[in-house]
Amino acid sequence: MKRFWAIVASLVLLACPAQAAPTPAGIQAGDVFEITRDIETSQTAEDSSGSSTDRDTIVVRVVAISQAGLELEYDLPQDTSAEDRARQWQFPARVLKPTNGPLELLNGPELEARAKAWRTAAGIPVAACGHWIFTWTAYRIDCDPLSVIGTINGFDMGPDDLRQGLPYRDADSSGPAPLVRKAASSDGETFVAELTVDPETVRRGEAESDVVVGEITKRPVTLDAALAARVTEDISGTIVITFETDAAGRVRRQTKVTTLTIKRADGQTETRMATAILERRLLSRTGA
Repeated sequence: MKRFWAIVASLVLLACPAQAAPTPAGIQAGDVFEITRDIETSQTAEDSSGSSTDRDTIVVRVVAISQAGLELEYDLPQDTSAEDRARQWQFPARVLKPTNGPLELLNGPELEARAKAWRTAAGIPVAACGHWIFTWTAYRIDCDPLSVIGTINGFDMGPDDLRQGLPYRDADSSGPAPLVRKAASSDGETFVAELTVDPETVRRGEAESDVVVGEITKRPVTLDAALAARVTEDISGTIVITFETDAAGRVRRQTKVTTLTIKRADGQTETRMATAILERRLLSRTGA
C-alpha cells in the first residue's frame, strides 16, 4: 500500500531544528537572500513504488545584527498571488536567530491576527485547528503562529563555522559525525558528514504518519497504538549531508540524502530515498 512518504518527508524536514551558529561572516543589515528547497523522494516495495518532487522558495531579509544574534524577516516571494498570501498567513514572520538557542518569533500577535482573519474568511471554526483534511493532498489546518518556526527551520542552511572535524548532528541521526573537507579552493570549500539514521526517530515518524492517515480516512488510531504496531519493524539507514560554501565561508548549498530500509513484520522490505537541496543566493544588498 502506497503511503504518504513524500508528505512525511517534508514534515520531517520542516521539523528539523536549526543548529546554533555564530553570525555569518560578510552578512550585513539590509541583505536580502532567496532560499530555494527542492525535495525529491522515492520508495520501492514488493507491491508498490512511487516518487514525488516539490520546490519551495522563501525570501530572507536581514533586519538587524546585534550581540543577541540576527533579526531576520522571512517572507514569500514577491510574485506570490494575493490568494496564496492570504492562505499562507504565517508570512511575513520576523524572528531572532540567537548566537545560541532556538529561533524566537518576534511578531506573534501580528501572525495571530492574520490567522484569525484567514479562518474567518474561509469559514473555518476554531475546533478545526490542528486537524488534517485531504483535498488534492494531505493538509493540516494550522492556526498556531509558532508553527512558522518549524517552517523556517526547514530552510536552515546549517552552521556557518564549518571546519574539518567539526561534530555535526542531524535531527534524524543517532549521533554526531565529524565533518570531512572534501574540496577547497578560492571559491569555497565542500564538507561532508555521513551519519546513521536513528531507528526510533523514524519509527515515531511512521507512527505519526499512521495517525494522520487514520484521521484522513476516518479510521482513527492513537499514537501509542501506532507505535506498538511498528515496534517489530527493523529500520536502518544513512544520512549524507554535503555543505558547499562560498569564498566568505557562508553555506550556499546544502544537500541531504537520506536512505532508509524498513523490514516489516510480514517480511516485506521497503526502501526509501529522500534528497533535499537548499540553495541560497543574495538578491540585494543595501548600498550595493
